[in-house]
Amino acid sequence: MTPPDHTASVLLLRLAAPLQSWGDRSTFNRRETRPEPTKSGVVGLLAAATGRSRYAALDDLAGLGLGIRIDQPGSILRDYHTVSDYRGRPLLSSAVTAKGLQKPTSPAKHTHITQRFYLQDAVFLAAVEGPEELITTLEHAVRHPAFPLALGRRSCVPAQPLALGQRTGSLEDVLRAEPWQATPAVRKRWGRENGNAAHIGLPATLDDPAGDEVRDDVPLSFAPTSRTFTTRRTRHTYLEAPTGLTPDPARPPTTGGHDPFALLGW
Repeated sequence: MTPPDHTASVLLLRLAAPLQSWGDRSTFNRRETRPEPTKSGVVGLLAAATGRSRYAALDDLAGLGLGIRIDQPGSILRDYHTVSDYRGRPLLSSAVTAKGLQKPTSPAKHTHITQRFYLQDAVFLAAVEGPEELITTLEHAVRHPAFPLALGRRSCVPAQPLALGQRTGSLEDVLRAEPWQATPAVRKRWGRENGNAAHIGLPATLDDPAGDEVRDDVPLSFAPTSRTFTTRRTRHTYLEAPTGLTPDPARPPTTGGHDPFALLGW
């Protein structure tokens, strides 16, 4: 992976929607979501915006630096499915005969259960760092996408605005300077409880070659028969971001410094 270039441009994306789902290694009947966007999910969104097929090269997109700020963590939603044949017949298995026909399940199975997990009402700020020319191309593509865009899963359509524009500086500096992107209701409630403080501490995950966490979510190929990934190093931090609120001098903030439970309302 190409090391982040701190003189490069940074594209800011506001990832917000009623539902998001950022799976990494979950398969089969239980599809979970990470608590924040994965790099493969963000690269997939950019690849779709630029009209790339699943077999297209991803080297330039996978080499981009990524920072994710959690502006509104949302909550987990479980979608419980049951599948059965309306005629009461046993379900078919995924195995096929020599003639290409699906085999019946053995022993006979009449109900199939699957579970899908989503983040509901979450808002993230994603900073994508790379060469200026590429970042400009990606911003245009996100504003005029070739394929429908989704936040981790096809059914998760992003809310607007998605693209917030380009910035200069390091991932950390850009994410620290951008105003808090939470919804008006969350901002109002938080402001009422914190005297409309001018800044809020938000958790963030940044690409960092010296980071202490390894994540296996950098896509090498999205080809259906050969999906492959590699690793990246990241680090976690808290960033003091501007809230855009006007502090109430009669009600000083009730929280001081880092409060990991503030966004949860505890």
